[in-house]
Amino acid sequence: MSKTFVSSTQTELLEQIKETIQQKNVELLHLQFVDIEGILKHVTVTAEQLDDVVEGKIMFDGSSIKGFSPINRSDLYLLPDLNTFAVLPWTVEEGYAEARFLCSVTNPDGTLFEGDPRNVLKKTIERAAEKGYTISVGPELEFFLFKADENGNPTLELHDGGGYFEPSPKDLGERVRLEIYRALKAMGFTIEASHHEVAEGQHEINFKYADALGAADNATTYKWVVKTIASKFGLHATFMPKPVFGINGSGMHVNISLFKDGENAFFDPNDANQLSETAYQFIAGLLKNVKHFAAVTNPLVNSYKRLVPGYEAPCYIAWSASNRSALIRIPAKRGVATRVELRCPDPSANPYLAYAIIAAAGLDGVEKGLTAPAPVDEDIFHMSEERRAELGIDNLPENLGAAVAAFEEGEIGRTTLGEHVFNEYVALKKEEWNSYRTAVHAWEVERYQGKF
Repeated sequence: MSKTFVSSTQTELLEQIKETIQQKNVELLHLQFVDIEGILKHVTVTAEQLDDVVEGKIMFDGSSIKGFSPINRSDLYLLPDLNTFAVLPWTVEEGYAEARFLCSVTNPDGTLFEGDPRNVLKKTIERAAEKGYTISVGPELEFFLFKADENGNPTLELHDGGGYFEPSPKDLGERVRLEIYRALKAMGFTIEASHHEVAEGQHEINFKYADALGAADNATTYKWVVKTIASKFGLHATFMPKPVFGINGSGMHVNISLFKDGENAFFDPNDANQLSETAYQFIAGLLKNVKHFAAVTNPLVNSYKRLVPGYEAPCYIAWSASNRSALIRIPAKRGVATRVELRCPDPSANPYLAYAIIAAAGLDGVEKGLTAPAPVDEDIFHMSEERRAELGIDNLPENLGAAVAAFEEGEIGRTTLGEHVFNEYVALKKEEWNSYRTAVHAWEVERYQGKF
């Protein structure tokens, strides 16, 4: 394993980390990374091994991680991103604490491992940088709180019956969100808002946008912290897109911008919508490619039970400056805050793969100079099929099987994810769809067993 040399800035950061470890009496370091589905993994080492950690000398078995290596090429290493160091506030005791790093995965020769989702996102960031752009992402991840049983397993009972923006006593999640907020703040997050969402038991905590890699790191950390703190209240937090029939599901709206030379490349004060040509091209790229990347932004069988009319989740391919029934909308703020909001993704998606493919799809529109169609300001949910056909409004895939087929047919998945991740992801999702498709469900038994 070749030694990783750090820059002077990184050297200064490392000295700060060592000082914090000493001051907080950090004894254990959790080295975290995600598998192909975005599920967080970690290995724990002692703080005395920090030098080996920083030099990327901690090895693990890649063949045991979903979507990673075959058993004959299983040795992989973890290279920590020093910017992600954080003391875990729920571990802090008198004279003891634990901390974590988020890591990229490397091969034995020190090169980046192509199967690591974090490395996939880095490639899209580099692609944008070659055009002079930096990518800014602000995700909004909703979640549900369910009561847990005596063994800590989730029940089907929602934690509360509150509604959108309702306070206590109906919002029983206030105290939970407060503790999540405190934990995230202690780990370096800037929290912008916290509130009860539309559905019973549904919540959202918004944190500040960041560069694409930082946003994916933050989303991954956020999901982990939410689940960890909820469990301390005897609750189960889930980012499952549609856990309850008949009420809203959970989304992960992705707000994205391109910056060039320190300026927001999407803003043009002279345009009617105050959007630049680059913004319109980016929108066109998203609309062109969305059917081919939905399998990544909406990766579960359950994802497509959220993407139905009537529950605020977009299922029609159109854009608007303000219309929330459209797939893409442009939030009201302009200037440096000008951004495109893609509303179909859900929080079960792997943030690294999702932000990579969303950015790549938009960049495809910019690079090819695509023209965005006219915006749709009518309520698409209540529009007739004839009217949608008249306006040329297409649908997102209706189920995971259709989404995976479209993913295979398109180019954006293979070019963005690379051959390794693309092939592993397709195989994983085909297996998931076939398992669901061939299973006999309770609905079928209830409906048909006594009748036929």
